[in-house]
Amino acid sequence: MGAVSLSLQPLTDRHLAGMAELVADADSVRFTRIPEPPPPGFAAGWLERYRAGQPDESRDGFAIEDAAGAFLGVALAPQIDREGRQVELGYLVVPSARGRGVASQALGLLTRWAFEELGMLRAYLLIDVENVASSRVAQRCGYVREGVMRSWHLKPGRRIDCGLWSRLPTDPAPA
Repeated sequence: MGAVSLSLQPLTDRHLAGMAELVADADSVRFTRIPEPPPPGFAAGWLERYRAGQPDESRDGFAIEDAAGAFLGVALAPQIDREGRQVELGYLVVPSARGRGVASQALGLLTRWAFEELGMLRAYLLIDVENVASSRVAQRCGYVREGVMRSWHLKPGRRIDCGLWSRLPTDPAPA
């Protein structure tokens, strides 16, 4: 199976249906900060939070699209620390696109954006230790697991053991 040609596009209203699909997906809800259960209109509010973070550069978000412009997921920077030059990154892929290398390609593009466009000196991921697939994505993209934050607060009523993964622009390129 060949690699899918991807791009990251700024999130707009045309991505709302795809974001709603992610919000309705059990694994997306389980492994992310999407509330359980998601309240009505959550996808629209989620989109708006990322748009609202762009002017002050506190957060940013992108749609993952294939060459035909189909929505495959989101690539996110939930927390951008300009002063500290570090950024939290994340990604969610729609169920129909999983297992095809989409998450790895998207994280590679997002990481390159963080280092080259934002000038960050550290990118990090927070991954539920039970999310083995996402941990494999991080490793494939050259992230190093620094450790586990035990009983980390994921969302109201849910604590997890959370792997902390990081990458520096000076780290070797992934194989």
